[in-house]
Amino acid sequence: MTIIHALQTWWLQQSLLEVIGVITGLLCVYLAAKNIIWNWPFAIVSVGIYIFIFYEKNLFADMGLQFYFMAMNIYGWYFWSKKPASADKTPVLRVKRREVILSVLAIIVFTFILGSLLKYTTASFPYLDSFCTACSLVAQVFLARKVLENWLIWIFVDIIYVGVYIYKDLHLTAVMYAIYVAIALLGYLDWKRDWKKQVA
Repeated sequence: MTIIHALQTWWLQQSLLEVIGVITGLLCVYLAAKNIIWNWPFAIVSVGIYIFIFYEKNLFADMGLQFYFMAMNIYGWYFWSKKPASADKTPVLRVKRREVILSVLAIIVFTFILGSLLKYTTASFPYLDSFCTACSLVAQVFLARKVLENWLIWIFVDIIYVGVYIYKDLHLTAVMYAIYVAIALLGYLDWKRDWKKQVA
């Protein structure tokens, strides 16, 4: 009975806004992993909600990231809708060596600049938050452009986010990001199968 009571108490402490953000967030990532275009409207709702949640928790880099996600979600919806007439889905691409080098450089520079700025604010974990934000920026571009390796970046960064959100008492969001890790792994495997079919 104690465990049930503890779970009920915990559930009552969760905000309705965070619950809706989690549900729409899980739906958008699951649909993206399944290569279904309707992931984008759910993503737009989820990031809109998390703008307010992260602002309240002083996770300013994450809050700013949501504005970027909003724009990339609109772009991704557009890009995925422009599939070739002969295909039932937009083809999966593979990352190029030049893109890897540029992405690593962008992550290093962005982390240093944003972290250096945020350390003079009330931001929590200015450099770690900035690093996760930089990785997410790159991953979201790859997701919108349907590059297979986006899922590997998401797995890496979502594991870090789980720890950050537990520390910031965003337990429901931490659970969501733990589920994201599993969905991202499934997404990688599904998209890799699709890519192999394209090559064949």
